[in-house]
Amino acid sequence: MAEGPGELVAAGEILTMLGVGRSRFRQIQQHPAFPRPYQTLSVGSIWLRSEVEEYIRLHRRPRPADDEE
Repeated sequence: MAEGPGELVAAGEILTMLGVGRSRFRQIQQHPAFPRPYQTLSVGSIWLRSEVEEYIRLHRRPRPADDEE
């Protein structure tokens, strides 16, 4: 049996991963390093979770913990 590409995520999951709203996510998608969608379906695009996580690791600042100023 062939293995799939890996875990997939849609915009809703990515919003949560990034901690942003839809309009900010649209801006982030324009960043040259943001991964291209794995596939675009009639209901929207999907991405490989591993590629989105790698983008976040390399290009997003860590968010401070709730108890930090």
